[in-house]
Order: sequence, then C-alpha cells, then structure tokens
Amino acid sequence: MLSETHIAECVYWACEQEVKAPKPGNVNSFSDGHGMAVSDFLKSARAIAPVMATPDLSVGARILQSIQATREVVDCNTNLGIVLLFAPLCHAIQHCQSLSDLPAALSETLANLTIDDADLAYQAIRLAEAGGLGQTDKQDIHQTPTVSLREAMRMARDHDTIAAQYLNDFDEIRHIGWPALKKGLHAGEMLEWATCFAYLCLLSNVPDTLIQRKYSPEHALAVTNKAKSFIPDTNQPASLSAMEHSLFVWDTELKQHALNPGTTADLTAASLLWLAFEQAFADNRISAP
Repeated sequence: MLSETHIAECVYWACEQEVKAPKPGNVNSFSDGHGMAVSDFLKSARAIAPVMATPDLSVGARILQSIQATREVVDCNTNLGIVLLFAPLCHAIQHCQSLSDLPAALSETLANLTIDDADLAYQAIRLAEAGGLGQTDKQDIHQTPTVSLREAMRMARDHDTIAAQYLNDFDEIRHIGWPALKKGLHAGEMLEWATCFAYLCLLSNVPDTLIQRKYSPEHALAVTNKAKSFIPDTNQPASLSAMEHSLFVWDTELKQHALNPGTTADLTAASLLWLAFEQAFADNRISAP
C-alpha cells in the first residue's frame, strides 16, 4: 500500500505538473491569467496534499477540509474541481495493494458515498465560491442535500463533466487522460508537453463544461473544435512542442476572451494523479502493509 507520505507527494506532484504545463487558456508557467498566478495553485497544492493523504477520512470530509485549507492560503477558487476529483481517488488508493486494484476500489468508494458526504461537499462548494454554478430546482448547493453525494452528482452530470466522473467511475480520466499522458511520455515528450497533449485529447473529446455554463454550449464546442485542429498533427505527441508558437497564440486568444477550459484542466490534474500513483507503485515507493 502507498504510505500517507507517498500519497501526499503524489497529490502535490500532480497539481504542480498540471499548473506548469502549457495548457491553452489556463494559468501555466508560461502565462498567468484569469486573475490568478502559478504561485496561487502551488500554495493550494501544498495545503491540500496532507489532507488528501490523511487515513480514514470520508470523501466528504476530505473535500471540505481541503477547501478549508486552501482558503487559508489563497482568497480565490484555485482547486475546487481538483479537490472533487482527488478526494475519491485518494480515498480509494488507500485500500489498494497495486494500481490494478484502483478501478475496483474507486468504484466501491463512489458506490458508498453518503448524504453526509454530500452535505460536507456542499459546504466546500459554498466556501470555494465557485463561479458559474447557478441554481437548480433539486439539490441546489445552497440547500441541505437529502441524497447521497453520488446522487447529487447524478443531477449535475449533464452540465458538469466532474460530476459525471462520479457516475462513470472516472471514465474520461482512465480512458482518455491517463493513456494520453503515457503515450506522450513513451513518445519521448517532456512531461509538460505530454500533459499538454493529454489536456488537448480531453478537450477534443469532451467540451469544457465550465465554458458551457459560463457562456454557452456553442462557445464550448468552438473551443473543442479548435483543440481538435491540433490533434491530427500530434498523433506523434513528440511533435507537440514543435507547435509551441501556435499553442501560445491560442492561449493568448482564450485569455483575452476570458475563456477558461477549467474543467478540462481539473480532469488533466486527476489524470496526472493516476499516473503518479502508477509511478509510485512501480518505483516500489510503498510502505509496509
């Protein structure tokens, strides 16, 4: 099993690599944006890593305590989506002897989510002051939930890809993001560009729901179509860094129009966490049972 220390290291590493990668439209080490800087995300990563790694915390407690820790170091929403995705993964990995155990452990974690998990997650969402959520007729985040966290996510799945992961056992992360990262690395690409490749693959397959909620489905689809335009030239991911100028031009355009594919960035971070767990087991950096 991975130790508490190793899980915390994986969480911080995944957050760090996600924010450093040159992902068009997001804050990254090449370009800040949306009123936030790389340092905000790194401080947030340090804050949540020990919480995510704490043994025996419920998913809901992991979510709320992580957002509480984040708000102690930054005054903006840097990581709500990341926290919502990392909490079930970190809960599940604590019950795994190897990476091959993770899918089943994650499925069990998601199936056993409770109303209390939902209540704690709702508190976290309100504390994070996430934008673009709006109001709903059923199980609105400003009310006390009466269903489990998974059932609450079921009601949001059509307009939030993060919520959809709670229903499909993290399908986009397992079958798009994580494999794309490995493909990029196996092709000899540096991690920052392999991460960008995974981000583009996710964005090409799934229109960003943060853009969809804040603007319109048409805006989200336009961004997806633009991402697709890079993919034919990047079937060999090692060519992606050669497209640096075009990607940076698009990054500037997106930020000028305040279009932030933030949900896609969160999915990318979770894909990196899955990769980090894989590497931790492979490197035998595991504690005694």
